[in-house]
Amino acid sequence: MVETTTATNSSVKKKVLAGRKLYVPQMAYEGAKFICAAMRSVGIDAEISPFSDERTLELGGRYTSGDECFPEKVTLGDFLKVTEQPDFDPSKTAFFMPSAGGPCRFGQYAGYAQMIMDELGYGDVLILSPTSTNSYDEVGENSRELIRTAWRAVVCGDIMRKLLLKTRPYEINKGDTEAEYERGIDEICAILEIPNISHKKRMNLLLDALKVIRDRFRKIPAKYDPEFPLIGVVGEIFCRLNNFSNEDILKVIESAGAETWLAGISEWIWYTNHDQLDRLRKLGKSFSTDMMIAKIKNTIQRKDEHTLMEPFKEDFKGYEEAEDIKEILNNSLPYLPYYGCLGEMVLSIGGAIYFYEKGADGIADISPFTCMNGIASEAVAPHVSRDHENIPIRTFYFDGTQSDLERDVGIFIELARNYKRKKTKKRVYPFYFNVD
Repeated sequence: MVETTTATNSSVKKKVLAGRKLYVPQMAYEGAKFICAAMRSVGIDAEISPFSDERTLELGGRYTSGDECFPEKVTLGDFLKVTEQPDFDPSKTAFFMPSAGGPCRFGQYAGYAQMIMDELGYGDVLILSPTSTNSYDEVGENSRELIRTAWRAVVCGDIMRKLLLKTRPYEINKGDTEAEYERGIDEICAILEIPNISHKKRMNLLLDALKVIRDRFRKIPAKYDPEFPLIGVVGEIFCRLNNFSNEDILKVIESAGAETWLAGISEWIWYTNHDQLDRLRKLGKSFSTDMMIAKIKNTIQRKDEHTLMEPFKEDFKGYEEAEDIKEILNNSLPYLPYYGCLGEMVLSIGGAIYFYEKGADGIADISPFTCMNGIASEAVAPHVSRDHENIPIRTFYFDGTQSDLERDVGIFIELARNYKRKKTKKRVYPFYFNVD
């Protein structure tokens, strides 16, 4: 059971999660599906929010002023779509909206969503809002069990996304890759949602399923072309991972004859873990029970990540993620020092340099219009490009309005092709490319 105390105009209400359906925003489709499955394993009735559409923008726009960033408009609009369902009951509904500190407006989403629900007469709705201050530990009863399963869900989501993006640009029969992707998602969900099994057994089941999924992806008819530029994708976490918010830009890039490598959700989790340890040190708790627990959690998460990634060692050759988030943070030091700058701006710049080192041919920074993190990243991007062989870095902003995205992407990909011909940082290719 999760309890929360929410201030309203009339009273202070204590709410519980038990008996409610919890809706999780589709920050990343497969990630949200997996997190919902993990929640169901501990008895939480969770499902993903409705798919975004024009009604999303209409409702979100009705209750936002334009000062909010685009992800707030999208997530709020999707939540409001739930309130339009015939069987909607505020007392049996909850919305999952994490929070964070730093300069990002994201920290205001949960409170604003609750305010709108109150104004509409839906004050009994629960906004479940864990925070990055404690690395999202406060998720209620069974939190320890759920946190570990949810972490595995995050890693599995990043794996499925990697499989999709490394294969889809090269498939011979259009749709084969997404069909296997959806099939794999269903199989992983079925394992993550099993209740009352040991972590060891769940891990073994996940590994068996992932190996089968890996082998099926290997059999997808594809013509892997090393001439395709590789585009590293960074930016604001929701906008880069939510296909509706970014107008399916990854497919637009693919249609221009390029491949994408998208920074995953686990990167943000490692960043929040780093932030938690840093906060404990600043509070003088370097040798405390809290610090010991946090470090043990980090160790277990790293072990689980390695275990789940191991079957893909050959398939993800050249696509390896940073072994330690400090590598990404240290990359950003000359431009946006992580001890003074906070949030995605640091990860975007550090990640851009990481992609450069891995042989990427261009960097796409995807951000909501007016996003502080995006603006800060864009401001230093020319300096990053200059110091790294003039690798093309392009910021793409989104606010739900139409733009000539295909034209802009086409120009960017042509710059990436020119860079690819003269760069010195060579890409490492996995076995299926058959590069001489």
